[in-house]
Amino acid sequence: MPRSGKVDKRGTFKDKRFGNVLVSMFINKLMKKGKKSVAENIFYNAMNIIASKMEKDPIEVFEKAIENVKPILEVKSQRVGGATYQVPIEVRGERRTSLAIRWILQSARKRAEHTMAERLAKEIIDAYNNTGGAIKKKEDTHRMAEANKAFAHFGW
Repeated sequence: MPRSGKVDKRGTFKDKRFGNVLVSMFINKLMKKGKKSVAENIFYNAMNIIASKMEKDPIEVFEKAIENVKPILEVKSQRVGGATYQVPIEVRGERRTSLAIRWILQSARKRAEHTMAERLAKEIIDAYNNTGGAIKKKEDTHRMAEANKAFAHFGW
C-alpha cells in the first residue's frame, strides 16, 4: 500500500471486434501464459458457434449468460470468539461479474467437447438457458448463504 495516497484503479479497454468492456474482461480471464491472441481466437470462434446455433446476436446471448450466472449472496468466514461462522454477505457489483466470468470458464474447461471454443460456446448457451455448471455453482453458493442466514448478524 503506497504512503502517498490512494491509487486509482486502471480501467479495462474495449475489445477489438465488439467494442465491449465485458468481452475484454472475459478474454483476459480466458488467457493463459500471456497468450492473448489465442484467447481472442477461442472467444471469437465461440461467438461464431453461438451465432450459428442460436441465430441471435452472440453478444446479447453472452451478456445475458453473464447476468444469469452473477451471484447475489455468498458466504464469508468470520471468526467470533473461538468459533468460525460462515456469514452470508451481499456481493459487490465488480465481484459479481468476476465470479460469473470465473465460474463460466471453470465449467467450460471441465466439459467434454472437442475444442475449447466449442466448450465455451456450449457453456455460454447453457448459462443463457439457466442450466449448466456455472448456474449450478451459483445455486450452490446461494443455497449455502441461505442455510447460514442465522449467522447474518455477525456480518459487518
